[in-house]
Amino acid sequence: MINQRILAHFNESAELKARAAEVLAGPISNAVELMFSALSNGNKILACGNGGSAADCQHFAAELVGRFERERLPLPALALSTDTSIITAVGNDYSFNEIFSKQVQAFGQAGDVLLAFSTSGNSANILAAIDVALEREMRVVALTGKGGGAIGKKLTEADVHICVPHDRTARIQEVHLLTIHCLCDGIDVALFGGDAND
Repeated sequence: MINQRILAHFNESAELKARAAEVLAGPISNAVELMFSALSNGNKILACGNGGSAADCQHFAAELVGRFERERLPLPALALSTDTSIITAVGNDYSFNEIFSKQVQAFGQAGDVLLAFSTSGNSANILAAIDVALEREMRVVALTGKGGGAIGKKLTEADVHICVPHDRTARIQEVHLLTIHCLCDGIDVALFGGDAND
């Protein structure tokens, strides 16, 4: 019984990734170009998300500040989900909906990129962070699922929406992780050329 459930998870994940590849290759490529432009102009990437998506933010920032698959200089990326003192202070003194938007106000500048994760597309604190980013003339790369929700409607033509075509949170997060790796690889190739294994 449990083996059948495990096989079903693997099969559903594999089928989604194969289907999503055709839909998402273009938006992911556009996100790489946007991030490459920001980084090559001396700007940075701020990332925000809740729960598993918070872990995705940290994963992405770690790959850029450390390395992905090649030795290179660190790249400026910051996960806004990591400072418990800031998060709890803002959550306590203002509201949980402002834990990311306050940090975007503090750290974001015109030309920076906000990488925003929300599997539902409706997370209130992510929407608030996007509002501030757009006010500050930052660009937004949003990773969502379930049709994109309110986030999909908020983005401008200059932003990038990577919406996983699925309604199950676990499957959406699995594709978000693969997308992170595609972004990191694309950024490395755009900035430094060639292939990490050349």
